[in-house]
Amino acid sequence: MKRFFYYLAVVALLGLAASCARQENQAKYVFYFIGDGMGFTHVAAAEAYLAQERGVIGMDPLCFTQFPVLGEAVTCSANSIITDSSAAGTALSTGEKTNNRMLAVAPDSTTQLKSISYKIHDAGYSVGVMSTTPINHATPAAFFGHNVKRGNYYEIGQELPSTGFEFFAGGGLYHPKGKDGDEEVSLYDMIAEGGYTLAYGYEDFQAKKDADHIVLVQSEGSDQICPYALGRPEGALTLSQIVDAAVTVLERNPKGFFLMAEGGLIDWTAHSQDLAGTIFEVLDFDQAIAVADAFYAKHPDETLIVVTADHETGGLALGAKGYQYDLTVIDKIKNSSTTTDVEQYMNSSQSISGVNEEAQVGWTTFSHCGGPVPVWAKGVGSERFAGRQDNTDIPKKICAAMGVTF
Repeated sequence: MKRFFYYLAVVALLGLAASCARQENQAKYVFYFIGDGMGFTHVAAAEAYLAQERGVIGMDPLCFTQFPVLGEAVTCSANSIITDSSAAGTALSTGEKTNNRMLAVAPDSTTQLKSISYKIHDAGYSVGVMSTTPINHATPAAFFGHNVKRGNYYEIGQELPSTGFEFFAGGGLYHPKGKDGDEEVSLYDMIAEGGYTLAYGYEDFQAKKDADHIVLVQSEGSDQICPYALGRPEGALTLSQIVDAAVTVLERNPKGFFLMAEGGLIDWTAHSQDLAGTIFEVLDFDQAIAVADAFYAKHPDETLIVVTADHETGGLALGAKGYQYDLTVIDKIKNSSTTTDVEQYMNSSQSISGVNEEAQVGWTTFSHCGGPVPVWAKGVGSERFAGRQDNTDIPKKICAAMGVTF
């Protein structure tokens, strides 16, 4: 009998040890970075530019390209080999495919799909959703909103206050008073009435950072994007500041946090075949990831960082004439703004063809491409993201790393 009870005690202790080991292997803090439109070649162009700045031939690694785990993700939507941002955002957020132009709604147009941001929040973690685009734009919206049409910005924005997520940030909110500007109540008023503190710019955030629920935007009433990295005005809100602000708010939760941060303007500059703008947006994205990497250095046994893209944009090719390309032209326009028009960014007339010709690079399209996109990962559970996967696998793997039921 004594042996029996001894055996039970040993089994119980082993089970407890195994449980503790599982807990230790779970990610407490998760950073999910999405470079909108960012393909392998966009990253290579940024690295080549850094090397050229040092006067050498080669590629200087970015912060995130030095992460130990590298994979790739297939991006097709439910109804097209080439996805748009709302369908891709849905896949990266909910783990389910949908049709292009639809946002967190199944192809049947009626079934709402649940983002992992809700599942993680339900599990007790704090949640932040942020972008350099408007908060109710496709990718960030996929983490809190639902609509059969991604362009129904007012209706999508109305869902934000009811989420209870602790932090939102972006350039602003599209159509804050409706598509025609005739809605009685603005999205900003709804958000304030829903218990959120509105902060306008990083300095204002610093004064309001103790609030439990914050929405941070570039300026009061803004319906625009954060300024482009190339030619950005002094004092403008940056993605690095947004991520830093998010961590300040979210890390107060002893359970941990999940944040999704989108470098949205990589896509916008690539739509315009703007080589200089694209390079500087990738570099700006990398600087935001460096904020997460610094956090990781303080919490290496509890942090997971995942970096990927929703699709590739523009079909950038490094080389258009022979065995060379030359990025020294980028320095000539380094201190000038991009010519990308915010409202007409997909218009081919916005192409900076002279820069592309001098740099000897090529582009195949003003739209999206259908190839796989990169996935980099570092930290707790990062090994899950190695190799080939579908974009719908990524949110499932994040939940697994956190010990959250998908």
